[in-house]
Amino acid sequence: MKTIFRDAEFAALERRLERLRPDASPRFGRMTPHQAVLHLTDAFKIILGERKTAARADTLFNRTVGRVFALTLPLPWPKGVPTAPEADQERAGTPPGDFGEDVSALREQMRRFRETGGRGLAPHIALGDLTAAEWGRWGYRHVDHHLRQFGA
Repeated sequence: MKTIFRDAEFAALERRLERLRPDASPRFGRMTPHQAVLHLTDAFKIILGERKTAARADTLFNRTVGRVFALTLPLPWPKGVPTAPEADQERAGTPPGDFGEDVSALREQMRRFRETGGRGLAPHIALGDLTAAEWGRWGYRHVDHHLRQFGA
């Protein structure tokens, strides 16, 4: 299983991020590429404890069945799953600035997340406390999901 903690897989995500264009059309969902970049940045900030979130949805179902689906099964993530308001650019997420600078900020958050090795992180809003390996899988799958959204 791919993980953001492996050098080659992280480098591949970075290369794909470089190919993301602000005018790309979504293959699914309502987000623009810029909103997806900010959504990912906000999500990493929440996990790193740098951005607060009031929403919690870590139900028993999400912590068990949802976790297996999201992190273990080799199926694409479902489209249109609601997100925390603080990571939703149509609600309370970070407003857009310069696209290039926002992509650089995302890259920096991805690197900072990697440096943790999956330790000392806030619980996931829906999946609860994750192991280091699960955090690596989540980081990879979340970025991959949104890059796929725009064919990057």
